[in-house]
Amino acid sequence: MHDLRICLRALRTRPLALLGAIGAGVLTAGSALALAGLSAWLITKAWTMPPVLALSVAVTAVRALGITRGLMRYVERLATHRVALSGLTELRVALYARLAAAPPAASVRLRDGELLARTGADVDAVGDLLVRTVIPAATALTVSGAAVGWAAFVDPRAGAVLAGCLLVAGVLAPWLVVRATRARAAAEAAGSEEFGAAASAVLDHAGELAVAGRLAAVRARADEAEAARRSAVDRAARIGALADAAVPLAVGVAVLGALLLAFTRAGAADPMTLGILILLPLSAFEAVAPLPDAARQYVRSADAASRLAPLLDLVPAPAAGERTVAGRPVLELDGLVLRPGDRLLVRGESGAGKTTLLLALAGLDTRGGRVLVDGAPAADYADLPAAVGFFGEDAHVFATSLAENCRVARGDATDAEIETALRAVGLGPWIDGLTDGVHTALDHGADSLSGGQRRRLLLARALVSRATVVLLDEPTEHLDRADAGRLLDEILDPAGLFRGRTVVVAGHAAPGRVAVPEIRVQRPSAESRRGGPQNPTFGTAGAAARALRP
Repeated sequence: MHDLRICLRALRTRPLALLGAIGAGVLTAGSALALAGLSAWLITKAWTMPPVLALSVAVTAVRALGITRGLMRYVERLATHRVALSGLTELRVALYARLAAAPPAASVRLRDGELLARTGADVDAVGDLLVRTVIPAATALTVSGAAVGWAAFVDPRAGAVLAGCLLVAGVLAPWLVVRATRARAAAEAAGSEEFGAAASAVLDHAGELAVAGRLAAVRARADEAEAARRSAVDRAARIGALADAAVPLAVGVAVLGALLLAFTRAGAADPMTLGILILLPLSAFEAVAPLPDAARQYVRSADAASRLAPLLDLVPAPAAGERTVAGRPVLELDGLVLRPGDRLLVRGESGAGKTTLLLALAGLDTRGGRVLVDGAPAADYADLPAAVGFFGEDAHVFATSLAENCRVARGDATDAEIETALRAVGLGPWIDGLTDGVHTALDHGADSLSGGQRRRLLLARALVSRATVVLLDEPTEHLDRADAGRLLDEILDPAGLFRGRTVVVAGHAAPGRVAVPEIRVQRPSAESRRGGPQNPTFGTAGAAARALRP
């Protein structure tokens, strides 16, 4: 519930808009309720064969209520979806703002597709809570109270019977649905995990298990896990079926009770009263019929909120300049201290761990070594200075304009700053040939660019950013040798592209005219793979990502 409350607050739903949607739902169900009562009166009144003019008002009212019901249902759809869509916008804005302000590790460490699922399907599931749970529940509560009050006014015993049946359909049935849905989800998760472990062992190690004489036992364990999962799912399905049957059962009991009460009052009550007693329960249950589905949506939304709430509670990273030396951190690699404006080249063959080393320095990977902030271990890297920026070789290029692709690194960058950065990395002649300049749309994202153009665009992002420690991964790949050498010299030259900033470059090539400190990253040796003294990721350069501190 706590996670769900956090997400609902982030929706920032306006109370008046929510009340308007609930009111439209109440008028829709209330029209059906009033229509039932008026129809009962009209039927019983017509039985007495009064003059036609005596029924004209009632006939007109029946038509009006029928029209009102359809009209208010349309208004309800408009109002509820407006509330939901507005809330989804607010929730996504809050989520993106938290992710943008939080340390990069908060999102980078999520598994592939997990962040997309949380910002997509999970946000939609929380928004559906308003449309499919909150508003139907509030509508059902209001209309049910009116129906019970009306029935109790006609006959207190009828009101008591109707109230009991509505509690079964509107409270007991949804509670059973919640219980069954959660039990099924838990059973499927546990059973799938146990079955997956056993099945993977059979698929990957069938030969070894057969030699050891354990293959049959592992297969039996997989069969038992699957059987247990199916049994648990079947039990949950039975509870769910009972919940689904509770609503029509409650309707039948209410109607039967109304018939019995009408029979006991036959001769003592007028026919119109008896007709209302019989027809009223049929319409009263229309409002509570959606509640079992609303309960299922509640479980889905609560599960989604449990995944979203941790992102909404992310602590913002320190702003550039906080806990740093004059806004510029001092970078220390294995005893080699890089002061603001210094350069370092990390070289090694593919797969040796260059990228992992840079990710460790940026606080995005724990395999590269231990990272310290202010001389103490960074708590899950959340305290790394925001002035450190990692720019990967495979960063995404969005299907939007050149300018917006650069603003990924700094949202307030001006067009002039962006154009200057693009020209600085060698894209000037290309921009001059574009009709819209930096506002040219890359309709197909990275496919709109050549490999070299993409590399230069990603380098322009680094130039636009406010990072004072710039970590560049393969910045000159896909360029011809001459251009790559010139651009690498510009990057590594203290008076070049990144003047005044600390720059660490991971790559294969050596600079042409600029002399900079260099470390070599090697593949793990056989000794290190057996648990020898070398770092399993970086070989003899093992402690290279040892410290990052202001």
